[in-house]
Amino acid sequence: MTIALWIATGLLALVFLAAGTVKSLTPREKLVEKMGYMEDLSDGQARAVGILEFLGALGLILPAATGILPWLTPVAAFALALTMGVGTALHIKRRETAVPSIVLGVFALVVGFGWVFFG
Repeated sequence: MTIALWIATGLLALVFLAAGTVKSLTPREKLVEKMGYMEDLSDGQARAVGILEFLGALGLILPAATGILPWLTPVAAFALALTMGVGTALHIKRRETAVPSIVLGVFALVVGFGWVFFG
């Protein structure tokens, strides 16, 4: 079970690390071309989402891997699920498909509960 939990955590962290890096480093105007929902966010909000996703990805891996404050790993997973909940609401408001954010949010919840019960 521990191996499966680490694989799931690593995959989730990889997705959020990539998304967070792109959103943090790319100007919002360029993001709007591929991510239409970015037009509803200010430059600061778009950058903040990217930073939260990046830090959440680090929070999924580093505490559990180092053994320093390992309780932060499920906290990071639940925070990412909350972030995806807000993203889902934004997509629904814009009448876009919310499936990717719902899937990532549920996956983050599963990882979070996995660390609570098996970590």
